[in-house]
This record gives sequence, C-alpha cells and structure tokens, in this order.
Amino acid sequence: MRYCKTFTGRVVVAPPDSMHNVDLILTLTAGLAFAVFLGFLALKVRLPPIVGYLVAGMLVGPNTPGFVANRAMAEQLAEVGVILLMFGVGLQFHLKHLLAVKRVAVTGALVQIATATGFGILAGRAFGWPWAAAAVFGVALSVASTVVLMRVLADHGDLQSQTGRIAVGWLVMEDIFTVFVLVLLPVIFAPTQRSSLPATFLLAGLKLAACAVLTLGAGGRFIPRLLSVAARTRSRELFTLTVLVIALGIAVGAAQLFGVSMALGAFLAGMVVGQSEFSHRAASEALPMRDAFAVLFFVSVGMLFDPYHLIHAPGQILATTAIVLLAKPLAAFMIVVVLGYGPRIAIRVAVALAQIGEFSFILATLGDQLRILPVGATAFLIAASILTIPLNPMLYRLTPALERALTSRARLRRLLRPRGVKAEQPESAAELEAQPLNAIIVGYGPVGQTVSRVLQERGISPTIIELNIETVRRLNSEGIRAVYGDAMQPDILREAGAASALGLIVSAPSPAESGELIRAARELNPKIRVLVRCAFLSQAMAMRWAGADEVFSGEAEVAMAMIEYILDDLGATPEQMDAERQRFRSALYAREPAK
Repeated sequence: MRYCKTFTGRVVVAPPDSMHNVDLILTLTAGLAFAVFLGFLALKVRLPPIVGYLVAGMLVGPNTPGFVANRAMAEQLAEVGVILLMFGVGLQFHLKHLLAVKRVAVTGALVQIATATGFGILAGRAFGWPWAAAAVFGVALSVASTVVLMRVLADHGDLQSQTGRIAVGWLVMEDIFTVFVLVLLPVIFAPTQRSSLPATFLLAGLKLAACAVLTLGAGGRFIPRLLSVAARTRSRELFTLTVLVIALGIAVGAAQLFGVSMALGAFLAGMVVGQSEFSHRAASEALPMRDAFAVLFFVSVGMLFDPYHLIHAPGQILATTAIVLLAKPLAAFMIVVVLGYGPRIAIRVAVALAQIGEFSFILATLGDQLRILPVGATAFLIAASILTIPLNPMLYRLTPALERALTSRARLRRLLRPRGVKAEQPESAAELEAQPLNAIIVGYGPVGQTVSRVLQERGISPTIIELNIETVRRLNSEGIRAVYGDAMQPDILREAGAASALGLIVSAPSPAESGELIRAARELNPKIRVLVRCAFLSQAMAMRWAGADEVFSGEAEVAMAMIEYILDDLGATPEQMDAERQRFRSALYAREPAK
C-alpha cells in the first residue's frame, strides 16, 4: 500500500501502480506522434494523410517490431472517433441535397452496393469463409471514403458541379445504408435466443423507431434551445463542449436505453444539430475534435494489420483490390450511363467512388467484435485501402483522357450520348455575368451596418458572418443573408460564399486573428479583394503581409480626421488637403510587404 500527499496537504491512499500506469498516455502520444510524422510524409508524396495514419497503426501495432501500443485503450479512443465521425455525417446530411439527385444517387448507390457485395461474397466464398463473413466483407467493400472523395472533388473544382452533387448524394446513400447495416448486425449475429429471430427483429425495430422519434422529435426541440443558450454566452469553449456533450450523450443514451449502436445515436444527433441554425458553427468549431479522434480510429485499424498476409495471401489482397478498382466503378459507370447522363459525368463519378475508407473499417471492426469476420479479413481491407486511396486522385486526373478514349469511336459515342438529362457543361461567360455580385462582411456593428447598406445600394449582395445569434436571426428574417459562426473557420467562410465572393470586409478590429482569416480566404479564393480593420497602426503591416489589399487603422483614421479639421480651420484649399492626406497615408500605411 502506498500513500501520497495531495496539493491540499491531505494524505490519501493511492491504488497500487496508479502512479506508473501510463499506458493511456503512451498509446495516445505514440499513436498521434507516428500519425503526425507519417501523415506529413504522405502529404509530401501527394498521398492522402489517411494512408499515413494506417501505416502509423501498423508500426505501433503488435505485428511489427518496436513499441507496441495498448490496443484495448486504442480501441476505446477509436470508439469516440467513430461516434464523432457519425455525428459529422449526420451534421452534413441534408435531405434536400439528396432529393435533388435522388434518381441517380439512390438507384446508383443501391446497384453499386449490391454489385460490390455480390463480388465480395464470391471472393469470400472462394477464400473458404462462411456466407455471413463473405456478406459483411462485401458490404465493407461497397462503401467509399467521405474524406477521400470530398478531397478529390474539391482539388479538381468538381465539388459544386453536377458530378460533385451526384457523387456526394451517392455517398450519402451509401452512408445511410451502412448505418442500417451497423444497426442490424448486432441484432442478427448477437441475439440471446436464435430461435426467436423474428421477435428479435421486431423488438429491435421498435427500439430503433423509439430512438429515432425521441431524438428527432424531442431532441429537435430541446437541442436547438440548449445550443442557443450556449451561443448567448459568447464562449467558444462552452459552445464546443455543448456540441460534444450532445454527440456523446445521445450516442451513449441510445446504446444504454434502446440497445442500438452508439454510431446510430450519434448520426441522429448530428441530423438534429444539422437542421438547426447552429449547424455551420458546430461543424467548424466542434468537429476538429472529431478529426483528432478519427486519426486514432485509423491508427487502431492499422494495428490490426499483419504483414504476414502480404506474403502468404497476395491473391486475396489482389482480389479485394480488384473489386474496389474495377467492379465498383464499372457498376457505377453503367448505372449513370443507363440513367441518361453523359460519359464525362459517368467516368468521374465512377472513378471518385473507386476506393474504400472510414465506414469500411467501422464495419470490419464491428464484424471482428461480433466474431463474424475471420482472421485476416480486416487486413485485406486495410491493404486494399492503402492501394486504392493513393491511386484514386491519380486516376481522377486521367478522367479526361478516359473520356476521349471512350468517345473516339462513333458507335461508343452514340451509345454513351446523354438521353433525357442535361449534360454537364461549363458555365458560359453570359451565365457567369448573370450571377449576382456578392461580398462578405465579418461583424455587424456600426461599421458593418454602414458597409452593408452601401453595398446594397450599389447592387452587391452582402453576406454577414456574425457570432451574435440574435443578430443572425434578425438579418435572415429581414432578407439579408447571415451565417452564424466564427469567420476564422474555413467552413464558415466557404458557407458564406468566399470561393466566389468579390470581396471580404473585416469590419470588426481583431488583429490577433485577422491574419489567419485573410490567409484562409485567400486559399478559398485567390482573387478575392480583402479590406481589413485594425485598432492600431502597428498592426497594419502584419495585415498586409497576410494578404490584405487595404488596411484601415482606427488610430490612423482618427489622426486623419483631426488633421483634416485643422487644415480646414486654417483655410487650406481642397488641393492642399488632398496632397496632405496622400502624404499622411503614405507615411503611416506601409504598402510593401516583407521580402
């Protein structure tokens, strides 16, 4: 028995080895450290960071020499990552976006899932697995990675195109299907009495319905009010904590009260928050925490990989990869063409979906926990993901060449011609000119209100970014578009339309943060014109270095107003005042950034 003194001076009994049990800290530190290093390395060679995270898991896993992390603790941390990943999916799920492309997205996703699952079953049976294992393996192969798909589409400017809308809608359908599979697997493979399977299904259905009704119904009323209270405090920490408590609380509550998966509870919680006016701020401020835990999830999945399978089961790995790279995209291409879209859209959607990711690993992890999947199945999925994820951006860059090759033959060109659906065409100059002019104003104090009025009088539509929820509600009710959130977050800038905005006006002085805000806006839109307000002249140069086109200092403008008053009182002519004003501005506002 050991004793230790607390900071209050009291002596308490310390549990044996409590001071030396640092497995959690070691696992967390080593996992994240390896993930950071290999994530940077992956980016350096132009691969998605997820590849680095999986390799990091292999290096700290029990199947490679060197440090071995505590797998049980890594899985506990990964569970939080799964909850937050599912919360993020629900948060970004909008029924209207799915309905806009429902014909191709719903049909295509279901056909592709059936195709990939069918090939997965054939492969699993050929490997000597039971039917159940082969089916779960096939479903895991059918789901694409949200992270990879969004990154590929954004990098090629296709996220807001017809291709992007179809691919994202398709992915939403895959995610929804996966959620149902995650709910059903424990019901099918872990019932207490196998003989009463129909009754078990009925009971599970009732529990699922009760969970959905309670979360979407009661939660739809209570959660926005709770977030509104947190927003009124103007505390970023409290708002972030509130969102995390909602995600984790509903996930755990769904599992404890209704016996459904925590993933489903988190998904429903995300849907409730996503339909509220707080969705954008929740996504931008609370979900970075998701990214950290998601990394730990990928690390924990990588720990399951055994290099032994690369040597002794190359055929299984090649078969798995072939299903992802050939069967899945071919099914997607055929269904898009059959539904009347042109080869350009069909090829791009097919290639964008030719990879596997997060949900594949979530399904595999659940399959391992329920003892459905045999040893080695998860290793095949990891190997396939490591091969397909790096290849996906490269293949997407080849889509124009693939399109030219397919349409070079007259018969194929006639066969693939769009029928009944408007083909995707680049916007014409006339269409671009017809789009309304818009600018973003950060802050709606007296300066922001004045700038907004001037812009509207000249035919430019302002979008206000504001952290006061009451102001946002009032502006939206008056027909002025307002986004609730912190302009420092790229997601908030993107939602406000920074990618196509003429200008960004920072009307509130925030010198410590404006530099990052300017850089984030420039990344989204290099041509955007940025006007920034700062409090002191000493901050103006930093704003210019960050990329601001014009900087207005409160200190300098007061001095300018005083000089103009004095010159006018002394009888200076307008020409003299203009010359003095120009000289004053040149002296106070440095215009050349550091070399």
